[in-house]
Amino acid sequence: MYKLTQKDTGVCTANGFFADGISAGLKANNEKDMAFIFSENECEVASVFTTNKMYAAPIKHFRAKGDFKTNFVLINAKNANAMTGKAGVSDIDDILETLPTNLVNPLMSSTGVIGVRLAKEKIIKGSKLFDLSKKESNAAANAIMTTDTFSKEIAFKVELEDGSSFSIGAMAKGAGMINPAMATMLCFITTDAKVTKQEMQDILDEVTITTFNAASVDGDTSTNDTVLLLANASSGTYDKNAFKDALHKIMLFLAREMVRDGEGATKLVTYEVTGAKDDKEAEVVAKALSDSLLVKTALYGEDPNWGRIASTVGASGV
Repeated sequence: MYKLTQKDTGVCTANGFFADGISAGLKANNEKDMAFIFSENECEVASVFTTNKMYAAPIKHFRAKGDFKTNFVLINAKNANAMTGKAGVSDIDDILETLPTNLVNPLMSSTGVIGVRLAKEKIIKGSKLFDLSKKESNAAANAIMTTDTFSKEIAFKVELEDGSSFSIGAMAKGAGMINPAMATMLCFITTDAKVTKQEMQDILDEVTITTFNAASVDGDTSTNDTVLLLANASSGTYDKNAFKDALHKIMLFLAREMVRDGEGATKLVTYEVTGAKDDKEAEVVAKALSDSLLVKTALYGEDPNWGRIASTVGASGV
């Protein structure tokens, strides 16, 4: 048995993690537009990225690293650093090389406009304002927003039957280009659980299917979709079932919040499919309903036209 207690400290909930958001002048009106996540201990990293073949420079940069640990993630809004070619990857190297030397294999993640080079000098100057002792999770969650109308974060303390505990927290952004085929969506999850890299990657892959990959707003898949799960093991504690349950609750909450905050959205709808031959066919039906303009217009107009649902299910091929 285990107990989950919700916390309001986001990615700073897990022991040894710090975060904050600052303004580097990327957004207008001195809005926060850069954030960091820092861990005192090096972290194992699990990840899920977009399936869009035009994936952005930060994803290319990450994949080129191979097997590694890190203790720092730099995130910028306003610019996706996508469709920027080799120069986009070089820009990341140039920025990360200016960070303090005590940061291990620092990562960068970006969101915003596609096809424009990063404002390197502003980002480098902004990074000098980071105070790695800050635990300002909400400031970080606000800084990574683009067209979002509200920040998205959640965390749990997980208490095990023997009295030991670990924590897991997350922040995310996303409101448009939401059709994750692991939209523009970013999610950063931190935990002090003592979990192996392979096990947390397997769990993340599984949980993604029924959370972020089950979400749709406009049917478009972004170039930057990223989920990073960082584990610094500082609690010395782990339980697979409790970890998986907490991670699922966190990712499902954030996926629903992104759909609720969809650009122009006035409804949040969840489809439950029963009677399908298997999970794959159930997914086909749910995706068909999520993408159907006729079903969407019926929902928007609050018109109980179940015939549109029936015809869409029939047309799905299942």
